[in-house]
Formats: sequence, structure tokens, C-alpha cells
Amino acid sequence: MGEQRISGVRDLTTPPDLTKSDGTGPSARRQPVYQNYIPPCNNACPAGENIQGWLDKVYKQEFEEAWQVILENNAMPAVHGRVCYHPCESSCNRENVDNAVSIHQVERFLGDLAIEKGWKPKFQARESGKRVLVVGAGPSGLSAAYHLRRLGHQVEIRDAGPIAGGMMHFGIPAYRLPRDILAAEIKRIEDMGVKITLDHKVDDLRAEKDNGGFDAVFVAVGAHISKKIDIPAREAGKIMDAVDYLRDVGKGKDLKLGRKVAVYGGGNTAMDAARTAKRLGAEEALIIYRRDMENMPAHKFEAEEALEEGVKINWLRTIKEIDVDQIKVEKMELDENGRPQPTGEFELLEADALILALGQNIDSDLLKSFPEIDFKDDGTVMVDHQMMTAAAGIFAGGDMVPSDRTVTIATGHGKKAARHIHAFLSGSVHQPAEKSPVVPFNELHLWYHTDAQVSQQPTLSPEERNTSFKEVLGSLTEKEAVYEASRCYSCGNCFECDGCYGACPEDAIIKLGPGRYYQVDYSKCTGCSACTLQCPTAAIHMEERK
Repeated sequence: MGEQRISGVRDLTTPPDLTKSDGTGPSARRQPVYQNYIPPCNNACPAGENIQGWLDKVYKQEFEEAWQVILENNAMPAVHGRVCYHPCESSCNRENVDNAVSIHQVERFLGDLAIEKGWKPKFQARESGKRVLVVGAGPSGLSAAYHLRRLGHQVEIRDAGPIAGGMMHFGIPAYRLPRDILAAEIKRIEDMGVKITLDHKVDDLRAEKDNGGFDAVFVAVGAHISKKIDIPAREAGKIMDAVDYLRDVGKGKDLKLGRKVAVYGGGNTAMDAARTAKRLGAEEALIIYRRDMENMPAHKFEAEEALEEGVKINWLRTIKEIDVDQIKVEKMELDENGRPQPTGEFELLEADALILALGQNIDSDLLKSFPEIDFKDDGTVMVDHQMMTAAAGIFAGGDMVPSDRTVTIATGHGKKAARHIHAFLSGSVHQPAEKSPVVPFNELHLWYHTDAQVSQQPTLSPEERNTSFKEVLGSLTEKEAVYEASRCYSCGNCFECDGCYGACPEDAIIKLGPGRYYQVDYSKCTGCSACTLQCPTAAIHMEERK
């Protein structure tokens, strides 16, 4: 990006280089074309949200309209504003200047405001007369049901658990996701007409489909079966798996863990298990993991928050033997490929209880009545690009299919499956719209660089966190949310700044009025590209004149 100084003011706009023939003149070879491209945040969102679109409405203080834009792709913004690991922010072009826009905080603000105000989703759909069964009331199942209902289908979710939400309720602690927030967003889906049947385990999917008269099925059973490991034990103390442990905590059971609790594993579930133990009164919570922080599956901020709360992490350790409250661990070292290798050095750790957080598997037995369905070695279900299994009308997503396992990825699966199920029920094939290019930072023509630091999210002190399950992170105020939205560069999308209109030396840019953008009078345009170089968002592109 060029840079010049005019009257002491730094100008970041690149001027046209008139010393070179670049198609300018009375018979220009190139011409400007207005076309919105995809912002990197939108492209990175697993749920496919139009992030730039709803941030623009927040900036204009059109809060309900912004919320409705989110709901076109994501049914639960208050949940996602809390639990999503926001890959959108990792991709934000503003990261190259000061800090990424704190998208998750603004989404959470809108989600909470919608619950407070009682806003309802706005959509129009003609009743199709088709019935769809969704198995599993976790993020993927709820998402699919929500989008299918928006498309006019009758949907019933059947779940084996006593409360809807799946692992969002039983796997994510309340200090990260308050239960009243989750319940409110699930109730909104029910109020749209989605039926949720709880305490109903589906054992035979074919019988369930046929007896219920369903036209299609979406299977979204979560990974709730803990992986097992064989640890030699002379006399084992209290050992439990992390999934059952967190589920019992979610049910309000009084667990007696003792003063010292050890957690074996290095993922986000291990961090949650250790932080939960501290809140349940453990004097010491320690994590045992065979790699280091740089090579752990947990997000780094999860480990940092655990350490802030007093959780101890024993990196590069693996359990070799258990004898009541004595845990024998071997020290490891990483080889050149980052893989842990034994050193032959051992030490003893003391713990009253051991929680195993070594990952989860799925239960796919309900699909055995469809022998044509294929599975991978890990038990996940093979699906095609339509999210459909080898059995016609049987779709799957979320933890059931080979993929990373996060709430937002599962939500995206549900939305994608819903669109393909809708097409299947309509006797057609869903064809996603062709994607436009994604705008990188070096294609933006920013007029200046401002130092507008990201809003800091309110946070409970570590001392307060360990005394209860109160939510750790707080919300932005309305003023802060509007400010944060104002930091968006609107990458790839015109916001009618008039830069092109003012820059054109031939008066070839025509203003069409608010919301109607601009038009080019090509009879006047010389192809000098001044309009393109003045466009801060890269929404104008020079093309060969036909």
C-alpha cells in the first residue's frame, strides 16, 4: 500500500501512476465494477453467519434487525457469543492494524438483548406437510430443527436425556454457559413449533422412522461415550470419566471428590473438569498431560484461565500406575515431531480422585437397522456432500460425522443438513450459491490507520471464580457494543462512503441514493482506477473492458 505526506498529513491512499499506460484514455481497456466480496470473518465462521452484515446494523443501532440477520444462519447467538472459539476473529483483517474486532462480544450482546426484550424470529414459510425426525437435542440437532422449521417442515427432536441441549448442558460448565441463557434460546426454537421429546432413547432408527411416519431423519447424537484406557492399578481409588463427571455436576449431584483431584488429559474438557473441581471445593486440582502447552488440544486461553484459578498443570507426564491415592507418572520429552517419548524417570503424585478426560466416542448402534450405512474405524458415519448417509433420507451431522467437534461446527452441520433435507423432500438437489473471493488485508485501501483498541470483556477475579459457578466473563454495554461494531472495516462490502464519487476526475460515478449504492457511466470512464484506489473496502474491482 502506497503512502505519502500532504501538508504534514499521512495519506495511505495509493494514487494512480500516470507515468504508465494502464488502459487509461479515451479508449480505456479496463473498467471499474462494483461487486461485494466475502469478508474473511464471514468466510471463517463455521455457522456461515453474515458477520459484516449484522455488525453494520449494530453500528447503526438497529439492534433487532442485526439479531434477525444472525438468525438467518444461527438460532442461538447468546450461546455462541459465549462458547464459540471465534475463528472469525483470528481471520479479522483488523488484526493487522491493532486488534481484531471482538465479534463474539457483540454477538453475545445481541443474544442477551433479544432474550431480555423477548424478540421473535421473523420468517415466512409455507407449510410443506413433510415431517422430519431429528435424533439428538444438542447443537447440531437443534440447528437442523430450527432451519427445517423456518423452511416450513414439521420437526420433532427425540433425545435420550432429561434436558435439551446435549453436551452444551451436560458438558459445558455453567460458569461458561449459564443454564438460563441456554434454556431461553432452546425455548425460542420450541415456540416456533419444533417438538422436543426428552427421555426417549432411539435404539432402532428404521422402526422409529417408519412408526412415526417421518419423511426424513437427521441423526445428531453427541459423542458422550468416554474413551477408555488401561492403567495398571494395585488398588484403585475414586476414578471417573470426565463426561459422566460433568454430566453429574450438571444434574446437581453432590460429588465427594476429596481434597486433591487429578485430571488426566489435555483438551478443553480436561480444563473444564479441573476448574469445576476447584469450584466444588477441591483444595488442589492438577492436570496430568503428556505434551506441553504448545502441543495440547485445548485452546491456550482455556489453560491460561485454569492456571489463573490455581489449577496446577503437570506437563510432559503420563500415568503408569495407580495405588489408591498415589499416582505414578513417567516424565516425557518431545521428539523433533512433537511426539512425547518416555524418559525412564518417574515421580509420585497424590490425589483423592482421578478424572479421565481422554476424548469421547459416539454410539452408532441406532443405525444398525440400515446395513447400507458405512462407518469409519472410529465409529463416525460416512456422509456425502449433502450430509446424507448411504441410506436415502437418512442424514447425519455434528459429532456423528468425521469433523472437529465444536458447538459452532455442529451448528453449521445442522444448517447445511437442513437445506439438503429440504431439497430432498422437495425432490430436488440443493445447489449452494457460488462463493465470491475473500478479501485479504493487502487489498484494502484504508485512508488512515487508527489506533482503536478492542473492548475489554469484564471478567471475574480468580478469587471470585473459585467460590461459585457464576459466569466468568461479562457483557458489553450498548455503547461498547456500538463502538466495537464501528471498528469493522466492512471488508469487501460497500458502505457508501462516497470515496469513489469524490475521486473520479471524469464525474463518471453516479450516486443512486442511500441503500442503492453507485453506478458507473462507462461513456465517461477512462479506466484510470482512481475510484478503486479510493475504495477502503475493496468493493470496486478493475476488469478488462469487453
